[in-house]
Amino acid sequence: MADWTGGYVTDINYTFGYQIELNPLHATLALLSSGYVPPTLGTHCELGFGQGISINIHAAASGGQWYGTDFNPAQVAFAKELATVSGSSIHLYDESFEEFCARTDLPEFDSICLHGIWSWISDENRTVITEFIRKKLKIGGVLYVSYNTQPGWAAMVPMRDLLSEYAQFASGGESGLVNRIDASLQFAEKLMATKPLFAAANPIIAERLRQIKNQNKNYVAHEFFGGDWLPISFSRMARYLEPAKVNFACSARLFDHVDFINLEPEQRELIQSLPDPNLRQTVRDFCVNQQFRRDYWIKGLRKLDMVDHNELLRALPIILIQPRADVLLEVKGKLGNATMLDPIYELILDRLSDYQPVTLGDLEKSLLKAGDLKKITQVLLILAGIGVVVISQDTDVSEKVSQSCRKLNDHLVRKARSGAEVTYLASPVTGGGIHVSRLEQLFIGSIRAGNRLPADWAADVWRVMSPLGKLVKEGKTLETEQENLSEIMSYAEKFAVERLPVLSTLKVV
Repeated sequence: MADWTGGYVTDINYTFGYQIELNPLHATLALLSSGYVPPTLGTHCELGFGQGISINIHAAASGGQWYGTDFNPAQVAFAKELATVSGSSIHLYDESFEEFCARTDLPEFDSICLHGIWSWISDENRTVITEFIRKKLKIGGVLYVSYNTQPGWAAMVPMRDLLSEYAQFASGGESGLVNRIDASLQFAEKLMATKPLFAAANPIIAERLRQIKNQNKNYVAHEFFGGDWLPISFSRMARYLEPAKVNFACSARLFDHVDFINLEPEQRELIQSLPDPNLRQTVRDFCVNQQFRRDYWIKGLRKLDMVDHNELLRALPIILIQPRADVLLEVKGKLGNATMLDPIYELILDRLSDYQPVTLGDLEKSLLKAGDLKKITQVLLILAGIGVVVISQDTDVSEKVSQSCRKLNDHLVRKARSGAEVTYLASPVTGGGIHVSRLEQLFIGSIRAGNRLPADWAADVWRVMSPLGKLVKEGKTLETEQENLSEIMSYAEKFAVERLPVLSTLKVV
């Protein structure tokens, strides 16, 4: 590895994921539901943007200005390709955090975002970033940071160190990182087979190793095999950020706002009895065995008064982003899986089934008696948490960004012909990304080419996919062209009836 990496993994590119928590509208929902003044929407920054999927989608769809850096040149080149295509207001750099944070031509930001990287960088870089937040985050601005957390990772720390050590030294560093990762995992399995006392004292390790073995190697490389890796407690995170003058506001994971699916009554009572908000979060992490936190922090945290809070909540417009027939009201909380049986869920979904925005105030008036806004808000958090509803943005903004979204989506749809890396497209209605599978993107490509019938979409898709291999259905390879076409046709017909109307309303198609 070259010296400029600073111990960070650069010889394997990061994944092509999208993070909804970086969407300013998602932050608005989380903060309002917690009773805090939301930030203004305008100028934003992402540190360590990876392949640039999130920053490009948000720059294209939100109407704001976005700045960011990632010092892996290959990833920056891909991100800049997307930025050039969309023509959105985005400024991308391939600088280290120290170089980027020392720039004198950067504005102040309404939000600064760091997804995952805090756990993978050196203490020197953490200090640089903290000072950057202090100088460049506006008063009232929001910081999003996600990171590996104790106690969920505590038992894994020595095993991670062993994996990294074995990869660096025992394999001689000659066979490429992917091969060294495989060798390290194989060695760990051999170690576990000898029944070490460490495994007996930490039975979760064997299952965690099985999970790692089946995960995307690009993710595994960055998560476990960099030079720095640090799961920390919430209290220690708060001490890191103290010089930046930010205060913890709330979790960016909406399920975390709903205690009854995560905490036993005794745990809730104990946590609420604690006077210090940081201590409450630390104790909560013990109760749920937290492994990864996604949090919003505010510079100048302010509680809304009850009247303003309720007015802002009632004005929030929400929109259904999945076919109504496909919605399953199954929630996976820390206490296990649960099905939401209250009829209000079905009533709200029926009210949203035309895929048009509806405010919480309208839902309250039409479905519940006045004063039940708290119940409506909890239902919204559950539905948004399972990914079936989001906040929609103003029509004026949506119209303004429709062309940049269209250009970006057209480019990603064309790229889907050769691979399935990017599975999100930009929606000017939601200001963010919508999950669209490769197959669905290929259908959209056929529609863009002027085809209107599912049979034509299926034929187009088969022409793209047939050189790459045949489909597999229920573990059996479909051998003939007719079998493959028939299978694709079934997906095309379902897409036409269920997904296409939703994606059209969201202006993804």
